[in-house]
This record gives sequence, C-alpha cells and structure tokens, in this order.
Amino acid sequence: MKPIWVVDDDQSIRFVLEKALQREQFAVRTFSNPRDVVKALDDDAPQVLVSDIRMPGGSGIELLTTVKARHPGLPVIIMTAFSDLDSAVSAFQGGAFEYLPKPFDVMAAVDLIRRAVEESLREEVAEAAPVQAPEMLGQAPAMQDVFRAIGRLSQSQVTVMITGESGTGKELVARALHKHSPRGNGPFIAINTAAIPKDLLESELFGHERGAFTGAQTTRRGRFEQADGGTLFLDEIGDMPFDLQTRLLRVLSDGQFYRVGGHQPLKSNVRVIAATHQNLEERVRQGAFREDLFHRLNVIRLRLPALRERREDIPMLTRFFLGKSARDLGVEAKRITDAALARLAGFDFPGNVRQLENLCHWLTVMAPAQVVEIKDLPPEMMGTTPAQGAAEPVRPVHGAAAAVPPADLAAGAAAAMSAPTWLGDLEREARRRLDAGDPDVWDALTRQFEGRLIHTALELTRGRRIEAAQRLGIGRNTITRKIQELGLED
Repeated sequence: MKPIWVVDDDQSIRFVLEKALQREQFAVRTFSNPRDVVKALDDDAPQVLVSDIRMPGGSGIELLTTVKARHPGLPVIIMTAFSDLDSAVSAFQGGAFEYLPKPFDVMAAVDLIRRAVEESLREEVAEAAPVQAPEMLGQAPAMQDVFRAIGRLSQSQVTVMITGESGTGKELVARALHKHSPRGNGPFIAINTAAIPKDLLESELFGHERGAFTGAQTTRRGRFEQADGGTLFLDEIGDMPFDLQTRLLRVLSDGQFYRVGGHQPLKSNVRVIAATHQNLEERVRQGAFREDLFHRLNVIRLRLPALRERREDIPMLTRFFLGKSARDLGVEAKRITDAALARLAGFDFPGNVRQLENLCHWLTVMAPAQVVEIKDLPPEMMGTTPAQGAAEPVRPVHGAAAAVPPADLAAGAAAAMSAPTWLGDLEREARRRLDAGDPDVWDALTRQFEGRLIHTALELTRGRRIEAAQRLGIGRNTITRKIQELGLED
C-alpha cells in the first residue's frame, strides 16, 4: 500500500498525525507546503492525501483541484478550523472525501483516514477489474484453447456442447459464446434441467396454456419463447428425463414446439447451448440418453479443464476473487502471501473455480488480518484435519452459498451428528433460509455470528473494548467499527 501524505505548515500537527498513523502500521510522508506536494506528484502518488486548508504558498482547495485533475479517484481529506466552514463547503464541491475540523481528536482523525484508505483500495480494485478480469480469467494453455474456440465460434450459430466438472465455469463460457455471437443483443436464458422437478420441467421449457393442468390459471411462456432471438442455455442436460429428450429433439429438428395443453405450433428462433458434467456417451450406452439427441447437441464440443489442470491460474484467480469479495462486502481487499498462494496451488479443488471463489469469500470475512497467511487457510487446504473431538471451524464448501460444513450434502444428517451442536444449528438455519429463498442469507447470518462473538467478548471483559479486541484477535478500530455497524452500542 502507498503512504499517506500529510500537508500542513504546522510542524506539531504533522508530527502528531505521523506518529499516530505509524502506530497503526501506515507509511507516512509529510510536507510543509503545497508546492512540494505538486512536485512530488510528478513521480509518485499517495494512498490518501490529508491537507490543511490555509498554508503559505497555496491553499488546500487549490491543491485539491490539482490533485483531482491528476488522480480523480484519490481520497483527499481537508483539515480546517470551524471558522472555515465556507471553505469546507468548497472542499466538498471540489471532490474532497471529507473535512477534518481543527482541533481534532487524534484517534478520530486516524479512523477517518482509515476509511479513506479503504475507499482508495476499493477504487483501485474497481479500476483494475475491467483490465485484469474480462468475462473469464486464465493464462494456462488449456484455457487459452477455450478462448480461441470461443473466438472461432463468435460468428457462428452452431449448437455447442460444453463439458467439464461442476464448478469449472460452463455457464460463463455459454454467456461468452452468446455475447460474441450475432445473437448477442438478444436474450440469454439459462435453465438447470437437474434442478427442476420432472413434472414441472416440461412447462418450464415449453410453457403452458391456461387450464392445461391443476394450478395453471394463466397462460405462461416457457424458456424457449423467452429466449426467442437469443440463446437458451440448458445446463446439466445429461439429467433431462427421457421423454422430454424426445420433445427437445423435435424442437431442434424442425424448429417448432407446442405449449403444454396447446394445439397451436410455435416457431423456435433459438440457439441452444448445452452443458453437462456427465459422460454422455456412457449415458447413451446405458439407455438413459437418446443417441440421436446426443448427436444433435454434440455438433461442437468444448471441454473446460478442471482447476487442478490449470494450477498456474490459481494465484491470479485468488487475487481476483479476494478483490471481488471485498467489493461485494464493502470492505478493504485482503492480500495473500506467496506461501499461502503456493499452498492453494497444491490443492486439488474438487469444486474447481466455484470452490476457490467461495474460499476467497470466506477468507475475506474470517481471516483475522489484512494479509492472508498459511495459518489462516482452512485445515483441508493445509493437508490437516481437526483433532478428534475438537470444534471444527466454519469453512467454505464448494457449490454452497454459505460457508458451512459438511462438504457432502448427501451425508448431511450424519455429519451434523458428529459436528459440534452450534454448527448443526447453523446448518439448519442456513437451509431454512435458503429453502425460503431469502436473498440476504450471507449478510444476515454473518451479522448474527459477528454480533454474538463481540457481545460475548465484551461480557467477559466487562465492556473493555481494547481487551475484547485482543481476545478476539482483531484490531481496536475493527471492533469499534463492528459495534457501530451491528448496533451493539447499547
């Protein structure tokens, strides 16, 4: 991180702010006048600029204008006396992050500067994201082959079959194929055929007429109609029921279909992209998948590599997902050591890129420091397992929206019995909210978790925040901010 620049002609203010910021592990550079700052900007730039408003040789407002012209995203804090309120208004109009009235409380000033630093880091991540992360990321040869294939297919409307393990990003590839095709301005409609009950899937795909079955009170357009003029992405096509495969084959063959309960044929102007993690040739041999449909879908096959086949991409993906999680949560982006990255690169990631993304989200919330080290990684990433009878930490599970064990959802009941009681309670609450379609599961449970931790620590320390922060392994500014955010002031 770049240093904080402090500009003030008063040597005592420069000294106090410099020492206070250094105690908080910030690098600091001080200046006595605006001219030196403008000269220094030719070679460098700060993370945050803190400037007095009235100084010999130039004003803070003029400096603010100069800095904003060169670095529009740089947070600038203007220090001003209460009598300079009009100047403070001018500072805001000039794009200042905040103004700091003199005389000020030193810790309040440090907290304000910390907020400006967090804003600056978020701006850096946001600016870097379009360059570093277009639609897909990957420098490994296997991913470059995928990118080349997308490029070759960009002007084609041919049917594509995408294969690969769960979590490899098949829908991202489908979206890229759609975006760069002649149908890019049309709708992109995705449906997971394995996630919808067999009795409802036909209606989902083809729609239904009013009165076609019990509960069909209105006519409903299906996904084929919704995707007219665009692309329909059929995920997990290998799990489609056999009788529906026949209807899909007819649509692909003659471009017509009927709504459930309908008698009027409808034309289909849709490009179909299918995806599966299964071996469709084996499904054909087993009689579970129609061979003629397989050949109709398998015009062009695009195989996505597993993450363990492109380990060289793991550091880049990790940094990207840490930045993305920080933006999503509105917090400072965490950094990760080379040693921790090397450990991740050696892990097989059975959940592939999705598992890595969930891990980065978990680290953003749960890692105690701003720099993620090996010791902050979950036990499964370190080749270790928790000791018998020890409480297993909450950790990410690939393919899950919340970071809760167990990894094998099919064995959920058995795992819940062997896990600590509070983890079982957490899982049940997460399942209840997820089943109910609650859109704020992560935020709600995280707030409850953090709030209970801090409340318990404050109880044990009889309200002493610094001691509570030390016991929790977090900074005193972090606990103060969390107390305010979580409404624990009372």
